[in-house]
Amino acid sequence: DEEKVASTWNFINKLWNASRFVFMNTEGFTKEEEQQDYSICDEWILTRLEETIQEVTKNMDKYEFHTVGNTLYSFIWDDFCDEYIELSKSNMNATTKTVLIRVLKNILIMLHPFMPYVTEEIYQNLPTHEKTSIMEEEYPEYNPQEVFLESKNAVSKIIENIQNIRNLKAVHQIPKDAFVKLETKKEYFPIYISQLKIQEEKLTEEEKTDLEKVDYQGTDIKITYYFQGAVEDKEEILQEIQKLKASIERRENLLKNENYVQKAPANIVDLDRQKLKEEKEKLASLEEKVK
Repeated sequence: DEEKVASTWNFINKLWNASRFVFMNTEGFTKEEEQQDYSICDEWILTRLEETIQEVTKNMDKYEFHTVGNTLYSFIWDDFCDEYIELSKSNMNATTKTVLIRVLKNILIMLHPFMPYVTEEIYQNLPTHEKTSIMEEEYPEYNPQEVFLESKNAVSKIIENIQNIRNLKAVHQIPKDAFVKLETKKEYFPIYISQLKIQEEKLTEEEKTDLEKVDYQGTDIKITYYFQGAVEDKEEILQEIQKLKASIERRENLLKNENYVQKAPANIVDLDRQKLKEEKEKLASLEEKVK
């Protein structure tokens, strides 16, 4: 099926670009420099990695290779590429580099039976690989010591808040130079500042009664935007609409696959359904804006 070939090509391209990002930011990095002073974002991706290893191993043993593929696809595309890599950009220290390399290495080993040539090529470029070939590596084993449920839950809520706030900004066409009043936990501040691209000089603790305002209240966060009316940028909205349509199509195809729905973990399927619902709601709002 040509659509499946195109979808797989896009996935390989996504993995390749993610790997390039890791290599660019870890050039010259050695095992002697590795650190394990984990942030909550590091603990979140490590927990998701261990959950993925556990799920992949269980289904490999049952010869449920299609479910393995879907599990890896979701973890690599959504958790590693779309979330952790973005989170890492604001905190690129030795620990973050250690975690990036470790997660990528485990991804490559789990993917190797399905994608031997690409994974071998990327593996050879890992800054800290020790074997001659990826085939000499031990297959990942689930390690409960690397599961941090508190951090996983905290970061999952932060990611949900960030997605909701981005949707809010798109719907209300909030400009980039809006004033922002941000109330959250001290350790979450840098994450929201980075991911929402908030200009520090635009942070305020005062009410701006002479400006329009939009509020968002979520788990452990309250944020208010103050701005001088909405700025129409039809081109940006149209680009966002195209991205949403592509994402919606990808999720709908995944959820139409009965094998995936029946055999994938229920929480992952439910998360895909929730994200699909949110994306459709956002798409409807944006399409209304450009009518």
